[in-house]
Amino acid sequence: MTKSLLYGATKVDETSGAYAPVASLDQFQWKNRVLIVFSDENYARAARQENLLLAQRNDLEERDMIILRLRGDAVSFLFGSGQDIDGQAIRRDLDRPEDGDFAMVLIGKDGTVKLRAAEPVVADELFAIIDGMPVRAAEPGPQAQQ
Repeated sequence: MTKSLLYGATKVDETSGAYAPVASLDQFQWKNRVLIVFSDENYARAARQENLLLAQRNDLEERDMIILRLRGDAVSFLFGSGQDIDGQAIRRDLDRPEDGDFAMVLIGKDGTVKLRAAEPVVADELFAIIDGMPVRAAEPGPQAQQ
């Protein structure tokens, strides 16, 4: 794994075969990138993360993003849509914090974890990570012109 300069985030080495797809989110595999915001107890950091991202709706859409919020085991779609999702299964599959602790996890289109953060990440930094992914580089769109 490599350490990122993103607010204590850990960027996961996507070239490693050790990371299996997240089974509880398989409905999105090869269609969407999924960002999961685990809500903190007072909701301050989760709200900040959500606001940073939802202000960039066009960029989210361009990158085929789904944003989910977990509060306890309740799952809400903040951006995009899908079938019912089991919050307990997501927590189990991602070995995420207990209810009341903030975390943010980015799942790539291949279904594996690409980034884990314990603090909110600004949209531009998140998009730079996504735009550097091999699957994203192969997609048609503005990023190909960079």
